[in-house]
Amino acid sequence: MAGAPKSSRIMFLLPLLLLGATASPLPLLNSSVANPDAVVADFHREVARSRRRMQEAGGGCMTGNPIDDCWRCAGTNWWEDRQRLADCGIGFGRNALGGKGGPYYVVTDPSDRDPVNPSPGTLRHAAIQEGPLWITFARDMTIRLNEELLVNSYKTLDGRGASVHVAGGACITLQYVSNVIIHNLHVHDCVPAGNANVRSSPTHAGWRTRSDGDGISLFSAREVWVDHCALWRCADGLVDAIMGTTAVTVSNSYFAHHDEVMLLGHSDGYAPDSGMQVTVAFNHFGLGLVQRMPRCRRGYFHIVNNDYTAWQMYAIGGSASPTINSQGNRYIAPANPNAKEVTKRVDTEEGQWDGWNWRSEGDMMVNGAFFVPSGEGLEAIYDKASSVDPKSAALVDQLTMGAGVLGGPRDNGEAAAYAGLNYAGSATGGGGAGGGGNGYGYLGMVYGSSGDWSCRSCSMLRLTTLVLALICLHPL
Repeated sequence: MAGAPKSSRIMFLLPLLLLGATASPLPLLNSSVANPDAVVADFHREVARSRRRMQEAGGGCMTGNPIDDCWRCAGTNWWEDRQRLADCGIGFGRNALGGKGGPYYVVTDPSDRDPVNPSPGTLRHAAIQEGPLWITFARDMTIRLNEELLVNSYKTLDGRGASVHVAGGACITLQYVSNVIIHNLHVHDCVPAGNANVRSSPTHAGWRTRSDGDGISLFSAREVWVDHCALWRCADGLVDAIMGTTAVTVSNSYFAHHDEVMLLGHSDGYAPDSGMQVTVAFNHFGLGLVQRMPRCRRGYFHIVNNDYTAWQMYAIGGSASPTINSQGNRYIAPANPNAKEVTKRVDTEEGQWDGWNWRSEGDMMVNGAFFVPSGEGLEAIYDKASSVDPKSAALVDQLTMGAGVLGGPRDNGEAAAYAGLNYAGSATGGGGAGGGGNGYGYLGMVYGSSGDWSCRSCSMLRLTTLVLALICLHPL
């Protein structure tokens, strides 16, 4: 993007390099919080508060899902108060403002004829504008992008009230931006693009190399919230967050028919991703998924109250010592006896990962699924999990019943049948490996009934240098 020459910025920031060499540890990169467990605790308070309100109201509009109850049950019509959505985020991306306080921009034209000089009324023309902007859509439309959609900071892409598909071309990229909300969009069948000039702001267009074909790509982005989207069949990842991205929530979304679903972290050796903090909540990981739900590196990842229909390889993977906090998820393993494990330490020998902090609390394990914990001392984890009310997976149906684009069918119209499945969370008394009363395993996991299951499944950070941060400042 436009700005001062790179050499000038480097000279301006050289004093910071000298300061960093002598000062105490620097603040966490890109809006990371110093105590991520406090954000997790706040998440659970919001869920508990929403459930209390639902019980007091006797149901009605309330669902117990704190995000949806916040904007759907506020006593006003949501279409007359769309920007209330920005007050409803939870988890690490809770502070994403999107276009709050800005004017509305109504997309009327689904075309993308000129990525350098986009026509007014197109999604690209809206997304590149400076300042807060709340973007809506005049009608149902399918938008086939010729090049990546480079979304500028302080934007909300709000698909409520229309059926909006970004599909069949390049898709959505958030690079060096902050405060973006993507809500109620179908994003699918994305393909690589690039080796072309693309506009990223009203004052800057630049050369883009070949993209990977992600559905939603976050590159050095922060304060991002993806909510109530449906994603499937892209050339690379459905959601990828890399290169120092942090303060992200992915919630209430539906994923299907894809291999490498969600990558969180650029590479094992990329130190700035140690500050990455992501909440993955209330999502439905549906039919035809293989792996990476998500695949994590280095940072802190709260994976909570999601519904995993099945997987072909594994559900949650990681490398480079990420913290994975799995709470209240339902993991339904595939029929393959060699793919029952929820977790996978990627390209890492067992002796190297036994200190990684991977914990499970209140998760329901179905059809032989099992989670391999590590770190913190298993006894300490057991004490913690046994001393608090479990973040029960019995709530998953209620919390994820609206996952995906609002009004769209669960599993995109493909029924997933689980013979004998009690969604309220019945469990065997033995509780699976390690035992434990009331159906809870030795880490507070919930093990589903051992009846005849039929599961349908398809095929910061202390910086050692600020040079990396300087690199991240270069224009597109």
